[in-house]
Amino acid sequence: MKKSSNTNPLNFIMFLFSSRVFHLVTTTGYRRHLLRQKGWMIALIMLLSLFEIVISQNQSYDPETIQVLQLLYQDGHVVIDNGIFQLTLSNPEGFVTGVRYNGIENVLAYTGHENDRGYWDLVWNFPGKKTKKTKGTLDRIEATKMEVITQNDEQIEISFSRTWNASSNVTVPVNIDKRFVVLRNSSGFYTYAIFERLQGWPAVEIDNIRLAIKLDKDKFDYMAISDERQRYMPLPDDRIPPRGKPLAYPEAVQLLDPVEPEFKGDVDDKYEYSMESKDIKVHGWISTNDSVGFWQITPSNEFRSAGPLKQFLGSHVGPTNLAIFHSTHYVGEDLIMKFEEGEAWKKVFGPVFIYLNSFPKEVDPLLLWLEAKNQTKIEEEKWPYNFTNSSDFPASDQRGHVSGRLLVRDRYISSEDIPANGSCLGLAAPGDVGAWQREYKGYQFWSKADEEGYFCINNVRSGRYNLYAFAPGFIGDYHNETVIDISPGSNICLGELVYEPPRDGPTLWEIGVPDRTAAEFYIPDPNPMFVNKLYVNSSENKYRQYGLWERYSELYPDEDMVYDVDVDDYSKDWFYMQVTRKLDDGGYNGTTWEIKFQFDDQMENLTGDFKLRIALATSNVAELQVRVNNVSVDPPLFTTGQIGKDNTIARHGIHGLYWLYSVDVPASSLCPGNNSIYLTQPLAISPFQGFMYDYIRLEYPDSVNHIT
Repeated sequence: MKKSSNTNPLNFIMFLFSSRVFHLVTTTGYRRHLLRQKGWMIALIMLLSLFEIVISQNQSYDPETIQVLQLLYQDGHVVIDNGIFQLTLSNPEGFVTGVRYNGIENVLAYTGHENDRGYWDLVWNFPGKKTKKTKGTLDRIEATKMEVITQNDEQIEISFSRTWNASSNVTVPVNIDKRFVVLRNSSGFYTYAIFERLQGWPAVEIDNIRLAIKLDKDKFDYMAISDERQRYMPLPDDRIPPRGKPLAYPEAVQLLDPVEPEFKGDVDDKYEYSMESKDIKVHGWISTNDSVGFWQITPSNEFRSAGPLKQFLGSHVGPTNLAIFHSTHYVGEDLIMKFEEGEAWKKVFGPVFIYLNSFPKEVDPLLLWLEAKNQTKIEEEKWPYNFTNSSDFPASDQRGHVSGRLLVRDRYISSEDIPANGSCLGLAAPGDVGAWQREYKGYQFWSKADEEGYFCINNVRSGRYNLYAFAPGFIGDYHNETVIDISPGSNICLGELVYEPPRDGPTLWEIGVPDRTAAEFYIPDPNPMFVNKLYVNSSENKYRQYGLWERYSELYPDEDMVYDVDVDDYSKDWFYMQVTRKLDDGGYNGTTWEIKFQFDDQMENLTGDFKLRIALATSNVAELQVRVNNVSVDPPLFTTGQIGKDNTIARHGIHGLYWLYSVDVPASSLCPGNNSIYLTQPLAISPFQGFMYDYIRLEYPDSVNHIT
């Protein structure tokens, strides 16, 4: 396309100072970040580079040469072209087979079948049909009908749908309508899907729902999922023997002879790049030679399962770009979507925005990440979108708002209620305390409270909800059992709400920080033979390294961990996960950790129960047994029984599902002087069994309050 030469200096200056990119780099916070990292030199280089970007973006297109939005029909395909990029979809299946942009004929993978480039898919089963050898039936969601929903000068929306046939036993009993939307003058496309079950349909289970896009591996070589987590990536060929060697499980591969020598010895595992739902806003790939970026932007996570802390895969070696709407990762079978016989259901997944950007060759292509983050802010401001042509996706005026203030009441900390600063508050389907982390059939809407505990949850779909919350620094979950009915345009103020976290008495001692993760505990350095170089100098992401479960036996070769609350520092002396011990014969043993503490002589005549609070950040096929001052007494004072299938340990996580237990410890079981609490995990057939603790606290009986 021919560009105009309108470069009036005044216009340029006005554009420069109104530019979001300029604001991003010149904000005080960002300047401070640059100063902390590399100093003014980087700041100057970045600013000059962005000047070039702004100049290139200020070169407007001649209106006479702008192409109109077109819908073209080709053999077995439909093509949408808006003059900026061209999207090709198979007809009627609805697979993304081509994306032409900035002189690249197709940014997608060119190997294999064209239906393996961009697609929605799911994994499902009829109840009781799954075997141990399979995760379920993979359904690529091959549509049978194409329909143009909207076609005008401003947008084109196309539907690719499939209606369930009651006589079929090989397709999931769900009607699925995949939508693709292209707007005029938009550098990318939107996609969403409507899933619907009707009354009377058979029972079914769904493990996974996602959108997958595979890019050209010879072009897209740099991946970015956050400011800190971005790097040049190895090729998928590097994972295949003999270039790569599988490790403890197929996803983890050590690169022995990669095409690019810089990756030699690295461990590649897609789970090293997982993200919490609340943080999945933009991620993608850059073709550094072409200065082209390919990004997935998610303006809202309302349609994802299990709340803001649920972890999902995103971009990883392929180059692959995923939008996962539902999965069991980091939770386990508790998050399998289970529909009863005859149960009706409807849910919209998305829209997400697939965004393409580019810079002139003389501009650092890695700055495309900053521009993609800027576009993400624009998309967030537009949410909920008003251009989708489906009554199942309501616009802003068809949604409601909920506001209020959350306070925390803990009289052993403060005589006054404490503003729940930084607490997460969300609306989800009515249920029990903490039910949101296992909820998947409905929508969830979350917000963060300000310093004074005030919150506002906007753009909530019509429906019935409970209010849930959790506050950093306090154990447990807030749950308001009142059913909140949201209707179009409703604006509900809940006033002041008070959360009283579990507490029976003052603290005798505590270990950790109640934040639902094990991040504050001691995380060892990885075995230098098995590292991901991205995380070598990253204290924040140290836990993402491969094989850290093996470090426990190396650090404690003969005896298990012993922690003295009066002497030790949990950030240095409390190993961040209690795992099995590997034996010389290849087997495993359970482990018992000991917590030592002193009991004051003046407390000798205390009666009643002490309270032991144990918050777990994750559990995988494990059992927690608690004993006091006798490591071998049977039965133990308390046991959880076998809990959890989060698989967080193997998948380089720092938390999974949250578990909270309160254990009564009779005062008679303690004695003046030295005491011990033993935490035993006896199940041991795998290196990946065990816990991560969030926080442990021993409370005095309430009767001792006047003494303390």
